[in-house]
Amino acid sequence: MREHVVYSREEESKLSKAVTSVPHIRLDAEGRATIEGTSCKVVEIALDHLAHGWSPEEIFIQHYRQISLAQIHAALSYYYDHKPEMDVEIGAQVRRVEDLRAREGESPFLARMKAEGRL
Repeated sequence: MREHVVYSREEESKLSKAVTSVPHIRLDAEGRATIEGTSCKVVEIALDHLAHGWSPEEIFIQHYRQISLAQIHAALSYYYDHKPEMDVEIGAQVRRVEDLRAREGESPFLARMKAEGRL
């Protein structure tokens, strides 16, 4: 489960600009879509839905009920409205993680579990 920062309207206005086409969604200073009033990125909600198969209700529960169902639905709506661009961002994130894993090699924990025959 993830915890997200909640910003005051004043703080948020310094960090982002409104996306007028989808309620509850803002673009941060770097142009990434985030859920208004939080630090939660739309791509995180989309990945919860795509990778875990979570429904909006399950996403709501997994995020400690800090994000409303309306915000989750808005995030998914934004994702599907901007799917090609969002999928490029997701692919870039996956490649970065794979590169880091390849560079770092196997974790000591994973090596120990394999050596003990647990994996």
